[in-house]
Amino acid sequence: MRSVTRTEFHFPRQTGSYIGKVRDVYTIDGRILVMIATDRISAFDFVFPRGITYKGQILNKIASQFLDLTSDIVPNWKIATPHPMVTVGYRCEPFPVEMIVRAYLTGSSWRTYKSGQRTLCGISLPNGMREHQPFQTPIVTPTTKAAIGSHDQDISRDEIIARGLVSQEDYEKLEAYSLALFARGQELAAEKGLILVDTKYEFGKLGGRIYLIDEIHTPDSSRYFYAEDYHRNFPQGLPPRQLSKEFVREWLMENGFSGQPGQKMPELTDDVILSISNRYIELFEHLTGTAFVPLTYDDAFYDNMEGCIRNMLARL
Repeated sequence: MRSVTRTEFHFPRQTGSYIGKVRDVYTIDGRILVMIATDRISAFDFVFPRGITYKGQILNKIASQFLDLTSDIVPNWKIATPHPMVTVGYRCEPFPVEMIVRAYLTGSSWRTYKSGQRTLCGISLPNGMREHQPFQTPIVTPTTKAAIGSHDQDISRDEIIARGLVSQEDYEKLEAYSLALFARGQELAAEKGLILVDTKYEFGKLGGRIYLIDEIHTPDSSRYFYAEDYHRNFPQGLPPRQLSKEFVREWLMENGFSGQPGQKMPELTDDVILSISNRYIELFEHLTGTAFVPLTYDDAFYDNMEGCIRNMLARL
């Protein structure tokens, strides 16, 4: 099963590059970013040695579509998507926090609640809540942006402002943008029979203006439930069927790995890779309402990708 797990390009006017957990990013003239969504997959801050076939194309296409569908709410970094795995956009100075919006007590928030804590990022939660129960209104639970290989840390609104990570004026805008983007995401998901459960947003500044950056509403940054399944299962105390990367984490934990020292990462076999790839394809088709038609990984794939990027950069 072929995949794209690394690129090593050298573009005209390139002024920098770095390898993230799942993306290769090239800086052009210090002002333009070429972001390549590879097929790498990470969980618990570990990157697997094998990639997930077509994952990069799927995530990049979803993010590109949702950037277009939300550009009336807040400007975003995207200039163009010259290739299924590539987005070219403006380089912004990122805020050192990620804005997490949650509408349900699920995933890490449920694990925190289940441990006995009743405060999440400075927000008080009532006793007696159940896993997957909706909050009265969506809540914003920001985290610090960790360096590669480190864990993001929950942080409250007051701590962010007190530590000078973000000014109060900017933070209030980030929170308002995040809630508006989430509301739009919920509307778009509902049209496709899905529930947008939680997601993360990243923002930056360019010329004194706030921009939405990175991906948006993808299965790597978001969690979705099937609406019909949720409304049938939740009253019975049954888990809802979901479309997100959470199933990868659950599979890892079932196989004895949660990122703790001394634990051995289980192998991603061809069957597991195919299963994960199919789940990503399933979400793409549900979210977009279109069939996923992949660009196949033939011998000319890298040359074609590089050519598309070079042609795009020549016009900027």
